Amino acid sequence: MSLHQIAVSHSFLLSSRSAYTLNPLLFSKRNRFRISLSHSRFTSIKHRSFAVAVSDNGIFTSPELAKSFDFTSEERIYNWWLSQGYFRPKFDWESDPFVISMPPPNVTGSLHMGHAMFVTLEDIMVRYHRMRGRPTLWLPGTDHAGIATQLVVERMLASEGIKRVELGRDEFEKRVWEWKEKYGGTITNQIKRLGASCDWTRECFTLDEQLSRAVIEAFIRLHEKGLIYQGSYMVNWSPKLQTAVSDLEVEYSEEPGTLYYIKYRVAGGSRSDFLTIATTRPETLFGDVAIAVHPQDERYSKYVGKMAIVPMTYGRHVPIISDKYVDKDFGTGVLKISPGHDHNDYVLARRLGLPILNVMNKDGTLNEVAGLYCGLDRFEARKKLWSDLEETDLAVKMEPHSLRVPRSQRGGEVIEPLVSKQWFVTMQPLAEKALLAVEKGELTIIPERFEKIYNHWLTNIKDWCISRQLWWGHRIPVWYIVGKDCEEEYIVARSAEEALMKARDKYGKEVEVYQDPDVLDTWFSSALWPFSTLGWPDELAEDFKRFYPTTMLETGHDILFFWVARMVMMGIEFTGTVPFSYVYLHGLIRDSQGRKMSKTLGNVIDPLDTIKEFGTDALRFTLALGTSGQDLNLSTERLTANKAFTNKLWNAGKFVLQVLPNRDNVSGWQNIEACKFNTEGYLLRLPLPECWVVY
Repeated sequence: MSLHQIAVSHSFLLSSRSAYTLNPLLFSKRNRFRISLSHSRFTSIKHRSFAVAVSDNGIFTSPELAKSFDFTSEERIYNWWLSQGYFRPKFDWESDPFVISMPPPNVTGSLHMGHAMFVTLEDIMVRYHRMRGRPTLWLPGTDHAGIATQLVVERMLASEGIKRVELGRDEFEKRVWEWKEKYGGTITNQIKRLGASCDWTRECFTLDEQLSRAVIEAFIRLHEKGLIYQGSYMVNWSPKLQTAVSDLEVEYSEEPGTLYYIKYRVAGGSRSDFLTIATTRPETLFGDVAIAVHPQDERYSKYVGKMAIVPMTYGRHVPIISDKYVDKDFGTGVLKISPGHDHNDYVLARRLGLPILNVMNKDGTLNEVAGLYCGLDRFEARKKLWSDLEETDLAVKMEPHSLRVPRSQRGGEVIEPLVSKQWFVTMQPLAEKALLAVEKGELTIIPERFEKIYNHWLTNIKDWCISRQLWWGHRIPVWYIVGKDCEEEYIVARSAEEALMKARDKYGKEVEVYQDPDVLDTWFSSALWPFSTLGWPDELAEDFKRFYPTTMLETGHDILFFWVARMVMMGIEFTGTVPFSYVYLHGLIRDSQGRKMSKTLGNVIDPLDTIKEFGTDALRFTLALGTSGQDLNLSTERLTANKAFTNKLWNAGKFVLQVLPNRDNVSGWQNIEACKFNTEGYLLRLPLPECWVVY
């Protein structure tokens, strides 16, 4: 970047103090005295272009009478930067590139303060290294956001009286693409309004051809290594969305609920022989396969080994067993085991060899296992069942009980634990390599305290359910053979043509194939974000490979496991290299009282409204003053004060323009060129104030 750009770029400037909050990345000991203006030397051509930029083209005019910066000029300045190509990296094969991958925002999204935070911090680092002359790439893009986007389009169709299933898959996907082309650029334009100095010529979308090719290649390679498998296991099921969702996409909230106490009579005993269980979900009793008590609970030892009668099931018997897993002090100390509808019960049942019984349809209604309650919604069934239990003298009591309710992050509905056939990735061997990368110092997580969280999560990682029952996303590259068992006979291929060819080689020319209807979890493609050249010929991928491995990843700590850890695992697996040398995690933006921003509280601060009132500079400067990794309280008072400070930067910029030599003063420009600060010796020759500024 040339000196005239530095001098006149009043907009989006940040003080050395704000940059110093990124100390481990910008101001390490080895870098402190390597700050140099040698990359900003002028030639006579640059002198002339500077003069034109200042006086003729109207982009950076600086009226001497103006006392304050007109921040409505920010967009005009930004667009000029874009037109000049200042954000595109210049190839220098002798230098190490500095690269940041933008956390791709959802294509359905609109700007919030979290976006403003990551844009601010990433832009500080990107501009710093770019101004030092280092080949610098900030890779932007958007995520197709499978669940969120499908929800938006389904709601749009519903307003027209159309259901997704009525359109069919192909027509629905066509409508989603139409929506994306019309509205999908909103978040990108808003991020530009924040001054993000990305190379927008490289902007990617997770369903673009090159990334889609990489996603399929990744699936195939993992499957060939035996790390992807299909099976029926317990997942988080969204009845409204009709799909499995990740553990990380389930949000738990403390809500008032009810604890229901129910009698289970002991088979062959008198009317006084019964066990009372306490449950928050009585409708799942139709899926009971056992009743369990603690081995040392003397209250119930006489019943162990006998059978209990499950209420309202026409006398279905289940064994009464003992197991140390049971908490004697919770409820009555008696546990109903419904492994088809509870994660803990599922683990217990698999350990003990108990059967799995499912009583729920995918839409949240009860199935035929529930007898007379078949077809009822799960919550309607709960009310009716309790009423019937009261009539049959099997209801003991109800009492208020605080519940930790799992809700869908996208739809907000209560998530149902359900056994379902899905595709999974075996995570342990991938996680071991990612753990080793941090242990060996190949990957540095900042702030350091997040290393413990990273290590804990990867040490206790579960296999990843990567299939989603949606129509929008990367279709799973698996084909089944018509007339064959789909769990035993399937083909993994890069295309339908390749799948058919493989099927014919194995089963003969008359064979027919059909593709798995599911799509991949959005985070599967997001985890491959920096690796879009996966499977490309070397000659096509060379430009991208120049900027791999990436140097830096900056993101909020709330998606450390959603995205960061998975990218690390994928990067090591497919390239043999840790994809980032640094991961910098920022905190949350809270309101002036320290509360998390939410529509419910009515305390959400819109970045665009803030920009209109205070300017982008003031907002970005305020966000940059936070402590590394800590949450930041945002207030009007801070914004007002920092708006005044950005005006001081404007006046400093005016002063620089005023004292620069005239365009014809060759010796004056040569004197400027002779100023170098690339060594400690040169730096220490400066007066103390100037030395501090450069430092």
